[in-house]
Amino acid sequence: LGDISAAGQLQRLQWQRQTGEQMQARFQRQTLSAEGQRSWDVVLFRLAQAERQYQYRHHHYVFGRNGPQSRLPNFLINTHKVDNRAAMEAYIERLQAMGPYLQQALENAREAARAGIRAPYFSYDLTLSQIDKLTRGAPFATAADGAVDGAVDGVVDSPLWKDINAKLNHLQASGDISAATAKTLQQQARQALLQVVAPAFEQIQVWLRADRVYVSPQAQGVWALPDGDAYYASQLFTMTTTPLSAAAIHQLGLQEVARIQAEMQGLKTKVGFTGSLGEFFTFMRDDPQFYYPSTEAGRAAYLDQARQYLAAMALRLPDYFGILPQAPLQVKRVEAFREQAGGAAHYRRGTPDGSTQGTFYVHLIDMQAASIYRLENLAYHEGLPGHHLQIAIQQSLTDLPRFRRVQGYTAYSEGWGLYAELLGKEMGFYPDAYSDFGRLSGEIWRAIRLVVDTGIHARHWTEDEAVAYALANSSRPAASVRAEIQRYFDNPGQATAYKVGMLEILRLRAQAQAELGADFDIRAFHDAVLGSGPLPLPILADRIGQWVQAQ
Repeated sequence: LGDISAAGQLQRLQWQRQTGEQMQARFQRQTLSAEGQRSWDVVLFRLAQAERQYQYRHHHYVFGRNGPQSRLPNFLINTHKVDNRAAMEAYIERLQAMGPYLQQALENAREAARAGIRAPYFSYDLTLSQIDKLTRGAPFATAADGAVDGAVDGVVDSPLWKDINAKLNHLQASGDISAATAKTLQQQARQALLQVVAPAFEQIQVWLRADRVYVSPQAQGVWALPDGDAYYASQLFTMTTTPLSAAAIHQLGLQEVARIQAEMQGLKTKVGFTGSLGEFFTFMRDDPQFYYPSTEAGRAAYLDQARQYLAAMALRLPDYFGILPQAPLQVKRVEAFREQAGGAAHYRRGTPDGSTQGTFYVHLIDMQAASIYRLENLAYHEGLPGHHLQIAIQQSLTDLPRFRRVQGYTAYSEGWGLYAELLGKEMGFYPDAYSDFGRLSGEIWRAIRLVVDTGIHARHWTEDEAVAYALANSSRPAASVRAEIQRYFDNPGQATAYKVGMLEILRLRAQAQAELGADFDIRAFHDAVLGSGPLPLPILADRIGQWVQAQ
């Protein structure tokens, strides 16, 4: 699982420093190929990024959204494949490694707290809730709870225990292991859960409950942390890969919100709604026609509709892309232990060999937070031609060094995802006016993010102020808005990368079209953007400039 201790973090930084020094001592940039020069630039860019992140290493909140308390179980359940005995033994080793890893995470959180750096109140609450869900049921339940291996008195298996037993049953059914071996492995896994994982989880819960008394009941942006303003500026550079200031990003967001709302006015008129845009937002937010029921049938219908959108898009990809993804894609509901009402849909990459599929995840615990009219653009963003296409292509670029096939930049990947939503419109999709409004709802939300993220962290907005601005300028359901705003408190700067990245890709496309005229080929442009893997936006601009000159 790696070493995330203070010593481990410093060791990784020193390795990156040495790598940069060795590269510059052994090679001359001007003698390298175009991709070699890009690799050189990326190495130095990432080194500078690592230096900044190390300087503010305590500012990154340890627990909360996607913290190790949920990230590691999610990895074991969904990514760690078990197709033979050795893989199951490796699974158990990772269970055993969770203890020291979580201890390191807890010490990092303690060190940050000693420096006056604490996550918002809801990050504490979320972590406590996730651990409670993960340790609810067998084998964590005691005999006093009426549980014997989760089989009596209605006590169910905990998520990890359920996964372990399912994987052991699969190995036994396939004939890879005997019943006796399955029992032995089950006992080893049980021992790891009870003697290693459970105590680590309990220590985290005890500390979180004790430390929460020092946390403000009102969420505060990073401006309230020591060196918070400088940290936020660093985060903006890390996330956007540009030197844009908080003030410039805030103003850009206001401009984009106004522009997109003008388009929304046109769609409002098209569907015959006679009220104000704010009233139209309320209509789109509340009318039952835009939501499936909160039943298993409703959730199944939502997932099925997403798959239909993706299947139709897959047929059109060859018209717009020369390089096509080969890796499979699936659509799934988020696991119960990490599901949130209004939680953001997201993509989890598959493995390069295709043994684990890329996954488009959706939160469906509250169907009133999962509008139908936004589903089409979500499918294009998270799946095709968005994250899945981009990442599957990235993993297939075997001519590039391996580090460029696995790394990423938020402005590039999320900028591409948002660009993919608009591209779907240009490809002839969104035939329904409400779905097209959903596309604009997705785009305006990324513009709103520019405003609220900088509002929270640079302009000292409260949680309620950010929620009020978002509700007034979008049709997003209230539960989803609250969850998203809390996400921006939790991960400063990340929300600004989407719109900044999209606008840069559009700028590069317009520039290429202007220079190439009738010789401009959209398929070749997309291949140029995706064919070098993820790049910081300035290096991407150089890449497209070279492609234009080559044309």
